[in-house]
Amino acid sequence: MIRKCLFPAAGYGTRFLPATKAMPKEMLPILTKPLIQYGVEEALEAGCQNIAIVTGRGKRSIEDHFDINYELEHQINGTSKEALLQSIRTLTNSCSFSYTRQNEMRGLGHAILTGETLIGCEPFGVILADDLCSNPNAQGVLAQMVNLYKKYHCSIVAIESVQPNDVDKYGIIEGSLIEEGVYRVTNMVEKPSIDQAPSNLAIIGRYILTPDIFDILRVTKPGKGGEIQITDALLEQAKKGSVLAYQFQGKRYDCGSIDGYVQATMDFYHLTSKQNLS
Repeated sequence: MIRKCLFPAAGYGTRFLPATKAMPKEMLPILTKPLIQYGVEEALEAGCQNIAIVTGRGKRSIEDHFDINYELEHQINGTSKEALLQSIRTLTNSCSFSYTRQNEMRGLGHAILTGETLIGCEPFGVILADDLCSNPNAQGVLAQMVNLYKKYHCSIVAIESVQPNDVDKYGIIEGSLIEEGVYRVTNMVEKPSIDQAPSNLAIIGRYILTPDIFDILRVTKPGKGGEIQITDALLEQAKKGSVLAYQFQGKRYDCGSIDGYVQATMDFYHLTSKQNLS
């Protein structure tokens, strides 16, 4: 039912300068794979074989990564190094990739609206690659959300509890619990101060959106920071009772921050080491 997944990948990645001056933040590696590859693997696990990526200037390496490099593959053909390309070959053989450009940075809502030409009129997933999610030996976050969509057929945002001092970094939801870990959203506030936050339940970079979100985004005025916020558009859906928030199973790493990126690298290294020993 959810065939397409959108990856907004046009941002500048300023928190990782100077590394991101010439390299997209989505291509920063966790061990031997770039962040966006982990996201595409999560999307494929959830049944999304059509990968739509919103890019911008300086992002060509993303397109090159999900393509065949004939010279490289010829060079390592028949050697032990050939196995190192297996994971990316699986994706390129299993998924179709389409791209469009966001010509100006006007917020996540604008990036998602830019992707309409790739999505069309159907429900779709959204993954922000710098929110790396891990759930070893169980379903990934987007697959969990797809299962929930099959039951409720409405927009869904993934949430987690954050410290009160961190609420001003996220979109924060307010809602009523309808089943374990699932809230019907009644209010959403983008990056509120502590005294204005309706809860400490923060939206992270996983969404399932129904296609009417595009019509709402078209008339959504710039909000916090002068940008078109996806939370403002989702709030319009929430007024009709058609947005759920889901406390996912697994761990999320904010790889848009230095601390989160380093923690993810260490945790994935230890996990890989254990798997190699077993």
